[in-house]
Amino acid sequence: MSAPLTLFVDSLFLSPYAMSAYVALTEKQLPFEVRPIDLEAGEQRMQPYQARALTSRVPALTHEDFHLTESSAIAEYLDEAFPAPAHAALYPRDLRARARARQLQAWLRSDLAALRQERPTETVFHGAAGQPLSDAAHAAAAKLIHVAGSLLGTGQACLFDGWCIADTDLAVMLKRLSLDDLPAPLAAYADGQWQRPSVQKWLAHNAAARP
Repeated sequence: MSAPLTLFVDSLFLSPYAMSAYVALTEKQLPFEVRPIDLEAGEQRMQPYQARALTSRVPALTHEDFHLTESSAIAEYLDEAFPAPAHAALYPRDLRARARARQLQAWLRSDLAALRQERPTETVFHGAAGQPLSDAAHAAAAKLIHVAGSLLGTGQACLFDGWCIADTDLAVMLKRLSLDDLPAPLAAYADGQWQRPSVQKWLAHNAAARP
């Protein structure tokens, strides 16, 4: 690697997308610097961050003179810039499994808005209880459970033959329902994903940043 990598994340370490990019870098075993961005203060809209991050969002990755935002784009870039076998693969090797993983990532980022709103990541990381789910959030939760149950058999530890970054993304979404009625097999899957060393490192950052 010709230059260090820098990952810009939210200062409270609450963003599931920043977490996804952090886990991707950690799984690759790439040395990188973490730089927090204060979203509440609007730092993402200030210079020099705005010039660096095209969409003014976190996470953002800097590699040499290249800057990239959007967590799924970051994961795909890292997997091509630092490919297996020298570095751990972030996506399945099989073409269709890889496409399915990317489909799942795109869906988790674009759907289930009511669930994300009513069970924000404070629920995931801090165990904060929310109000009973609205009808819209119940429908989103049912959809999530259906999709996850269709992809995961009983006792299945990962979505495919081995871990991939979509496992982390799915586990975060399922963890939003930890205080609700999440079926036991899906809870066990999410809990298992939570024990990965890369995820535990992110959780340590989150705990240290907690107000």
